[in-house]
Amino acid sequence: MKQRRGFSLLELMIVIIILGLLSALVLPNLLGKAESAKRKLVCIQMQQIEEALKSFKFDNGIYPSTEEGLEALIHNPDPEKYTNYASTGYLEGKKVPRDPWKHPYVYLNDEGTINLISLGADGQEGGDGEAKDITLQECSR
Repeated sequence: MKQRRGFSLLELMIVIIILGLLSALVLPNLLGKAESAKRKLVCIQMQQIEEALKSFKFDNGIYPSTEEGLEALIHNPDPEKYTNYASTGYLEGKKVPRDPWKHPYVYLNDEGTINLISLGADGQEGGDGEAKDITLQECSR
């Protein structure tokens, strides 16, 4: 009796073709879900930052200025101005979170109206699709 060892070239080619077809069908769906999950995570992080900003305002009467930025949630930027600043800060982890693409959030305070912006996957203003900017107002809808 003759024993077979290994696979023939034809069998290997069939397996490779099947794996290629499966990956062509499955991978686009998985990649789309990853971007969708990142966009949802942006909204969750923005809402957490918004809550920290509200706590800051509750204690100090005003939101931090645009110039003071989100770092004001970690360290008191002006002890004379913010006399009721919480000794532990307002964000856990003692670090301002970055968006899922590792870019910093943009914080704007326009005379008491605050906004947070993630610049999306490209880290640039504007854009479409994955690169589209995400604002706090969009997440609140």
